[in-house]
Amino acid sequence: MSRIILASGSQTRQRLLRAAGVVFETDAPAIDEAGVLGALQAEGASARDAADLLAELKALKTASRHPEEWVIGGDQILSLGSEFFSKPGTLGGARTQLQDLRGKTHELTSAVCVAKDGVIVWRYVGQATLSMRHFSDEFLDAYLVDATADILGSVGAYHVEGLGLQLFSKIEGEYFTILGLPMLPLLDFLRVNGALKT
Repeated sequence: MSRIILASGSQTRQRLLRAAGVVFETDAPAIDEAGVLGALQAEGASARDAADLLAELKALKTASRHPEEWVIGGDQILSLGSEFFSKPGTLGGARTQLQDLRGKTHELTSAVCVAKDGVIVWRYVGQATLSMRHFSDEFLDAYLVDATADILGSVGAYHVEGLGLQLFSKIEGEYFTILGLPMLPLLDFLRVNGALKT
């Protein structure tokens, strides 16, 4: 049976696969995601196309080092209208993103691609819609203290599986898509193709 390789350094994606009992190895490719995303946004690409292309690039780059294995590439885009958001990186960046998103509805688009023998053999894109409530500045200050530095590596500066849930008034979409890896269709593909036990 071929091995499963995750082409991502994302702790959330690793945690989701591990929790589902998937045995895998990690080999994250070096890709200038910010550069690619900036170029795609300048060209007017949709969040769906951008997430799909980044997931594909990750899968193919890693697959070149593991040609006979199942290689999973994933990416997630947060979009507010035509604007794409990146990971905030700093506390100031997190504050700015949350102020921009406050009281508005944004989309999370999560794409996953699987490569084998140097080609993409499967892909899936899921989308979710999230509405942030009109929280107070006092709440925002407390949230940034309590949410810890983990949110600095998460686009939108939140985790819906934790304290970030309090930022929202409405969430529509599949849970794993919101977390950044559409697990159910991915697991189904891996089972159908013999990468997991049926």
